[in-house]
Amino acid sequence: MADLNKLPGSAHELTPREVVRELDRYIIGQDEAKRAVAIALRNRYRRSQLPDKMRQEIYPKNILMIGPTGVGKTEIARRLAKLVDAPFIKVEATKFTEVGYVGRDVESIIRDLMENAVRMVKEEHVARVKTRAQVLAEDRLVSLLLQPHKKPSGGNPLDILLGRRPPEPEQTEEEKTEISRKRGELLQQLRSGALEDHELEVEVDEPMPQLEVGGASINIGDMMGGMMPKRKKLRHVKVKEAREILTNEESQKLIDEDAVKDEALRRCEQSGIVFLDEIDKIAGRGSSGHGPDVSREGVQRDILPIVEGSTVNTKYGPVRTDFMLFIGAGAFHVAKVTDLIPELQGRFPVHVHLKSLTQEDFVAILTQTDNAITRQYAALLEVDKVHLTFDDDALSEIARIAMLSNEAGEDIGARRLHAVFEELLEDVSFNAGGDSMPDVYLTITADYVKEHLKAAKELDMRRYIL
Repeated sequence: MADLNKLPGSAHELTPREVVRELDRYIIGQDEAKRAVAIALRNRYRRSQLPDKMRQEIYPKNILMIGPTGVGKTEIARRLAKLVDAPFIKVEATKFTEVGYVGRDVESIIRDLMENAVRMVKEEHVARVKTRAQVLAEDRLVSLLLQPHKKPSGGNPLDILLGRRPPEPEQTEEEKTEISRKRGELLQQLRSGALEDHELEVEVDEPMPQLEVGGASINIGDMMGGMMPKRKKLRHVKVKEAREILTNEESQKLIDEDAVKDEALRRCEQSGIVFLDEIDKIAGRGSSGHGPDVSREGVQRDILPIVEGSTVNTKYGPVRTDFMLFIGAGAFHVAKVTDLIPELQGRFPVHVHLKSLTQEDFVAILTQTDNAITRQYAALLEVDKVHLTFDDDALSEIARIAMLSNEAGEDIGARRLHAVFEELLEDVSFNAGGDSMPDVYLTITADYVKEHLKAAKELDMRRYIL
């Protein structure tokens, strides 16, 4: 039986019901989609518990989300990845072009996912050694405060170029005792925060030049296999900034880069989630093969091997895509799912439909989610001493206007709320701020909403037009 640790985060602890409950904190409605991703997540745990021979035969059942923009497709996938600390990448299918055309190739999706996995695992390893790194950084800070960097004078130019320094003269016992006493005093002052604004010079690695190739940056030092010596430069910083610089340096020395790479590779292959947005935009739509549609089917055929399972070469080694979870999404207003090539349709066997948001959904988004936009604006304006509260009637009116605006114009889902709130609070946001600003307590009522939203006035006028 496989070890529970084969899955990152708390994936092995969450049942599908618990996953849906966590997603409900941020996304309103869309139960069909939530259930589908929760089952897909649990199946990963179930697969990890099987014997190795059987485990190699079970592949993820990829999901295709169908629904208008702004109803929660991307948010469901993003929150799912955060829930289990899985490597995640969101890409627009329209970014890619068929092989032979100028543009990004689909294998860059997996390279970017692997980069995300390395960054995620490295952050976890750095967090584990943070305490030790802080102690070492403090020791270096004390040394710098006690003996600041001296500019090299004369000497062999080759030694200076390679960072070689002349040996320091031997110290007497009295000098060692005095230095030890001073170090103790400086360390005590450092820990008490008395030296935070003291300035000093810190020697840091100078970044290697970067080459821009096909939209990606390539480090020249990596190309040379690390043969080029690292160049140093002196930075004039305050102690609080120097502590952060030195802690980061010490953390990088303490972590095992090979262990990070191996863990990231395993996590990318076994737990990676790729969200392919706007997949309907590369559907054929029955075109004749001329003009901008010419490469759409080619892009689908390029994506197909990645979704089916292939090996992609990255700078961290070959990465297999067989067991990654792919979630496709699109509005499919013009094109239909059947416009995708049959092979690609077959690789997304689970289809879920997401519904347009109703007025009740908008009210729930404003009141029930952990990241409600009302809380966001209240927190932002509280910085400038404006204390916002919202009446229930005001939230109902905002929800009504957002829904009617979506019906009258383009349906952009929950994103309509951002447009409504920006217009509603434009005057408050513009006039708030400044040292002389007193504390202001503002309650947003339904009347305030009607007065400050042009859309509300226009919608009210329509009632009198025959």
